[in-house]
Amino acid sequence: MSFLEGIFRWIHVVAGVLWIGLLYFFNWVNSGFAPTMDAETKKKVVPELMPRALFWFRWGAAFTWVTGVLLLIIVYWGTGLLFGAKGHWGVAAIIMIALVFAAPFIYEQLLKTVMKDGQTTLVGGLITVFVVLFLMDYWAGFSFRGYAIHLGSLFGTTMAFNVWFRIWPSQRQIITATKNGEPPDPALVALAGTRSRHNTYMSVPLIFMMVSQHESWAANPIVLTLVVLAGWALTYHIYDRAGKVKGF
Repeated sequence: MSFLEGIFRWIHVVAGVLWIGLLYFFNWVNSGFAPTMDAETKKKVVPELMPRALFWFRWGAAFTWVTGVLLLIIVYWGTGLLFGAKGHWGVAAIIMIALVFAAPFIYEQLLKTVMKDGQTTLVGGLITVFVVLFLMDYWAGFSFRGYAIHLGSLFGTTMAFNVWFRIWPSQRQIITATKNGEPPDPALVALAGTRSRHNTYMSVPLIFMMVSQHESWAANPIVLTLVVLAGWALTYHIYDRAGKVKGF
């Protein structure tokens, strides 16, 4: 198990660097560069660049997610690390773990109903994060490390879903239209862009959940929710700065 954990962790980190690095390229570099190209340049550049980048992007996401689940099984579910002093396997724990994998479908419904615009997405997202953390801590009995990594897994699962079932299918049609010299469907452009931005916002607190498992000062659902908010604020700041970076 120690050998497998080491191998899975290695693949998880390498695939994650590949995935998130390309995510940041798309959102903080390419989003500012793409509008500077004229139609003829786009016809040449987009069909050559984007399929290559999206190939590594989506498979980086897949390998990150699969190895992440394997690490959950080995490191948390198969040991006592998941629970705090009074926690144990039971209905509550199973429901909260199931919630991690049901998250993309709940997220879809929230976006169609109460979280349709940016402000309600932010507020609704923070409320959802706090409720999930509170239930994992006080109802399911997860330890700090347990509920922190499962919140990260919830974000990661939703992000991987966006990559494979929203961003990639939309981009295939956008790339094809651009190659044919046709204007892409604005609805597809909006969908791919929105989900990519959501993934970018989720990725920053996700990285905290991955690398800060021993930060005892964050061992509270309220504090961890504030960490998520701080991560989103940092992401917003980088978006703002990225839009001001110009070419020569």
